[in-house]
Amino acid sequence: MKTILAVDDSASVRHMVKITLGAAGYQVIEASDGRDGLTQAKANAVAMIVTDLNMPNMNGLEFIREVRKLPPYRGVPIVFLTTESDDGMKQQAKAAGATGWITKPFRQEQLLAAAKKFLG
Repeated sequence: MKTILAVDDSASVRHMVKITLGAAGYQVIEASDGRDGLTQAKANAVAMIVTDLNMPNMNGLEFIREVRKLPPYRGVPIVFLTTESDDGMKQQAKAAGATGWITKPFRQEQLLAAAKKFLG
């Protein structure tokens, strides 16, 4: 079973991600912000990360930059799940190491399609 890390300061969004991906057979670990996400990433072997952009303590861009420094996470797919749709922000995210982008509010099919695309 592949494990996905969901990083979002909104408990309801994390819950939606967990229900959506859990129903498709993935195990989902939750983190409440980038700092918590980094701790979870170091403690668990994760096959994919879904992260918000705007969070307290450590935002999504900072989180991606930090996680990409960890050798096991150099090639792990990271998908932004955010209300942001600005092209400049998408470029920054890509430069930081994001592999995908889904705009909130998201449809469950979008998230499942991303998981299938990146995890097979």
